[in-house]
Amino acid sequence: MQAALRSSAITVRNAFLQHLRLTVAATSHRVPILLDSRVSFSSDHGTYLDKSSVTDRILELVKKMEKVDPAKVTPQASFQGDLGLDSLDTVEVVMAIEEEFALEIPDAEADKISSCAEAIEYVAAHPRAK
Repeated sequence: MQAALRSSAITVRNAFLQHLRLTVAATSHRVPILLDSRVSFSSDHGTYLDKSSVTDRILELVKKMEKVDPAKVTPQASFQGDLGLDSLDTVEVVMAIEEEFALEIPDAEADKISSCAEAIEYVAAHPRAK
């Protein structure tokens, strides 16, 4: 049952992301790029965000989730164990993180993100996160 629920959640996530890609690709408007003071350093592989900034943004994002008690959100909080989210809610959190940081997390990696700490580590180590 859990595998079927997770599979359907991933299917919904992929359909949603595909819709976003098509919607964005279909627009002809140019969006201004603003400089962001949260960027900490660059390398040959891209620009990395400051880990404290990533932490703050992810915690705020998780606190805004409908089923989450904001008082329980910490950098170490587990989505299911500490915050009481189910697998579909966890997929929604990962999708919100993708939107917040303008990146796409492959399904294999998204399946490994089950806590705020894992999300923070993933985004902070991702050179294309914005």
